[in-house]
Amino acid sequence: MAAERVADVHRQTGETDVAVRVDLDGRGDHAIATGVGFLDHMLRALAVHGRLDLAVRASGDLEVDAHHTVEDVALTLGQALAQALGDRRGIERFGQATVPMDESLASAALDCSGRGHAVVTLHFQGEAVGGLPVSLLRHFLGTLAGTAGLTLHLSGTGEDNHHLAEAAFKALARALRQAVRRDPDLAGAVPSTKGRL
Repeated sequence: MAAERVADVHRQTGETDVAVRVDLDGRGDHAIATGVGFLDHMLRALAVHGRLDLAVRASGDLEVDAHHTVEDVALTLGQALAQALGDRRGIERFGQATVPMDESLASAALDCSGRGHAVVTLHFQGEAVGGLPVSLLRHFLGTLAGTAGLTLHLSGTGEDNHHLAEAAFKALARALRQAVRRDPDLAGAVPSTKGRL
């Protein structure tokens, strides 16, 4: 029987208190409450379309703004993904997906390389979506990739910021689902010429 790929991470600072549980082999079940409504919506999309069981609970200094909460959720989720992946043996490693949402289109290419890097090119119109600065969405995605050890290229265009953000998170989710899938042909080997990721 394959080992469970589950992780629980708790991060507490003077600004936030974040707890994340992730199961890479889930069904998309989710329980998410960060205090930032639009982020909750995006995380639900990540869980459902990535087939991750995901629980996120966060409280933070939202009286200041959403920055600390969004950033620390990204850090904690990234740590949980990295822990759940372990040594990354036997996974597909690469994933890619393109997702339309009405007039918007987003594409994600992902490598579970262990090397965190993100190129996020999402052409938002204006400064905010769902009350959240679009700069924070880009920051969330970059922080998540960096902490999880993912190389992520995510791009998209659209006229409606909500549609573009949702298409981007769904594309990320589907690429992640593909990349973390166990490859039976690998028989537990590391998918790298180096012998490790």
